[in-house]
Amino acid sequence: MMRRRTTLLTGCTALALALGATACGGGPVSAGGGDKALSGQTVTVAGVWSGSEQKNFQKVLDAFTAKTGAETRFVSTGDNVSTVVGSKIEGGNAPDVVMVPQVGVLQQFAKKGWLKPLSAATAKSVDAGYAPVWKKYGSVDGTLYGLYFKAAHKSTVWYSPDALAQAGVKPPKTYDEMLKAGHTVSDSGLAAFAVAGQDGWTLTDWFENIYLSQAGPEKYDALAAHKLKWTDASVVQALGTLGKLFKDQQLVAGGQKGALNTDFPGSVEKVFGPKPQAGLVYEGDFVAGVAHDQFQRTIGKDADFFPFPAVGGGTAPVVSGGDAAVVLKDGKNAEAGMKLMEYLATPEAAAVWAKAGGFLSPNRKLDLASYGDDVTRATAKSLVGAGDSVRFDMSDQAPAAFGGTKGAGEWKLLQDFLRDPSDPKGTAAKLEAAAAKAYQD
Repeated sequence: MMRRRTTLLTGCTALALALGATACGGGPVSAGGGDKALSGQTVTVAGVWSGSEQKNFQKVLDAFTAKTGAETRFVSTGDNVSTVVGSKIEGGNAPDVVMVPQVGVLQQFAKKGWLKPLSAATAKSVDAGYAPVWKKYGSVDGTLYGLYFKAAHKSTVWYSPDALAQAGVKPPKTYDEMLKAGHTVSDSGLAAFAVAGQDGWTLTDWFENIYLSQAGPEKYDALAAHKLKWTDASVVQALGTLGKLFKDQQLVAGGQKGALNTDFPGSVEKVFGPKPQAGLVYEGDFVAGVAHDQFQRTIGKDADFFPFPAVGGGTAPVVSGGDAAVVLKDGKNAEAGMKLMEYLATPEAAAVWAKAGGFLSPNRKLDLASYGDDVTRATAKSLVGAGDSVRFDMSDQAPAAFGGTKGAGEWKLLQDFLRDPSDPKGTAAKLEAAAAKAYQD
């Protein structure tokens, strides 16, 4: 999912990685053909998506096939995109297009000379349809390399309307009110929050929303660029605020141990699955896709959200993330890959996935009527309406070694903090040491 973000790992993913397979089920996927401009060509696309996300993205690729005649192959990389793509390039088996889930990884790829600048046609579509912030995050040293096809609204707290109604709780407006509401839900017999501590990226999202609201956008930008050290008092304060939730056994389903054994799909299942164990789960808008596709929840009725609340007198945060499509120089069919980019830049392509659900587009030319429900429509309107005021996911802006690697850097250190949140200052020092090394490298 968003960056590893909404990854629902399946047996197919593991098989694809193990065997070098290019699509679940085997060969190239085609949804058309005939006498088209790219007939006979195959575009290989790599990305983190699996499960329902891969299935829905395939619908977009199939629409491209129907339009151009080009066949497509999708390779699911799992979380460590940079490692998998790097090894494929070294092995002479580079994909043509990669859906990059982190700004830091896009920058890394560009600085290694792996990427082709996007075509003038794609750049024109970006200028016409996207807020400048999305072009900024897709560019390195003034050159546009990445097209943000899928975005995430990362400041949404999802809940079971039944659970809150039974507890007599209304959606809160502040962080303290949210914790108080969580206690009320817990007192009614259902745990408050399902926390996906097994996936470290979810913990970075918790921290970022708290930090943006509590410390403000200027410090957020400075910390994201590592112009502010992680030992700064504002970081220690935000960790303390997060630790208040982590250490409260009433608030976290299964306590810290239970959270560390819960992955992202499992956290959604704990709230919206057949045997609910919690009333709320924090993550991005893509929670709706899992709740709907995996557990047949009607969005807006059986599953709803409230904006991540303001922390400590600050303003409510708006954090986003996104998957940027890039074209690799070493791909065997990079030119056809560039044609895919031009297609992905159109509202026509975005509408395919918008109709399927579990998707937001930063393309303001996409008709909001393309989304299948009012909740998603409202979320998309909020994201596009935020324009340049939105702040991109901080860990996605960092070098992958710090902000995007399983079992290392920020992911691991925040998992350690979840396990023992008693020393925010010590955790801040460890985060700074890891960040300093990663940014130096």
